[in-house]
Amino acid sequence: MTQTLSIRHRTSYRYDAPVPYALLQLRLKPTDTTGQTVQSWSLDIDGGQVEAEYVDHHCNLVTLVSFAPDVAEVTLTSEGVITLRETHGVLGPHQGFAPMWLFERQTPLTKAGDVCRALTQAATGAVGSLEWLHSLSSVIRAAVAYETGKSEVHWSAEEAAKAGHGVCQDHTHIFIACCRLAHVPARYISGYLLMDDRTEQDATHAWAEAFIEGLGWVGFDVSNGISPDKRYVRIASGLDYAEAAPVTGTRFGNAAEIMDVQLSVQQQ
Repeated sequence: MTQTLSIRHRTSYRYDAPVPYALLQLRLKPTDTTGQTVQSWSLDIDGGQVEAEYVDHHCNLVTLVSFAPDVAEVTLTSEGVITLRETHGVLGPHQGFAPMWLFERQTPLTKAGDVCRALTQAATGAVGSLEWLHSLSSVIRAAVAYETGKSEVHWSAEEAAKAGHGVCQDHTHIFIACCRLAHVPARYISGYLLMDDRTEQDATHAWAEAFIEGLGWVGFDVSNGISPDKRYVRIASGLDYAEAAPVTGTRFGNAAEIMDVQLSVQQQ
């Protein structure tokens, strides 16, 4: 049984003064994975140009984009059609050049403290097992309420856990931090989710993957309390949000920036 989704993701950057130079890293192009087949995809840049494309050590397709000289507005439009089949969140064996020990390394965004340690200890089952990982997801979901507009994008896992609320990015960082405390390899996934109640969305989605012996990488969406199904489109992975974010980069000048995101995910 398959499902085909149509996605359109448009991000606009407007500045109150011309920008002399900027370079962006885009992780906006999905690739074929277990349960996911890209039927068509395009990336359009208005106000900039593609400098290079490469596959990084996490097997993400990365596009480098520079701004046109002294531009004041840039728009990125990523869209396409993807067919998905049910895998119950199982991605399978590890691929790529990144060694498995890398996914046990803490980062500034996934550094755990006393609160994350307590959440880790509250999970039941054999550490690293499927049962334990689902239990950990439930423990985090119960302790950290999903609330929009009350968290900070740069919050670490421990900061979000202490606050007791956050969004999918925070839930994912906390889950990863707890896994790494227990020496379970885990990574951050960015992507899209078909919502049950609406087509238009405000932002991309995030979930985690943990490595289980005998199964490989398995996904866990703490915010929704499930493993990813055929509503989830996987775009990029990394040790944390900083490595899997749809758009990162740098720019010169002091111009103030206004960002506008329009995202549509619907059944084809």
